Amino acid sequence: QVQLVESGGGLVQAGGSLRVSCAASGSISSIYHMGWYRQAPGKQRELVALITSGGRTNYVDSVKGRFTISRDNAQNTVYLQMNSLKPEDTAVYYCRAERSNWPFNVYWGRGTQVTVSS
Repeated sequence: QVQLVESGGGLVQAGGSLRVSCAASGSISSIYHMGWYRQAPGKQRELVALITSGGRTNYVDSVKGRFTISRDNAQNTVYLQMNSLKPEDTAVYYCRAERSNWPFNVYWGRGTQVTVSS
């Protein structure tokens, strides 16, 4: 069982930066793919960034060049560095862990609010 707790959200002006963190209670080591998702009011939850168990990363087009996902397996923590923030980045940001082998468990955190003012 893995529990995920996000932190680091807050209010920032457009153009600013924030780093959100996801701390896992259990070992995420190298067997979990980790992702950051976000959900804005009235919209569906979307994948923002993914880092695989092997360290490969992928981003939604709207954040490429601005956001960076990273992981520290020794600290069981995943980060999302967000630069050049825009008002449209305003959302609740959720951390997701997916086991890369059977039984492919999926875990979600409760989210952290990021608000970007114009």
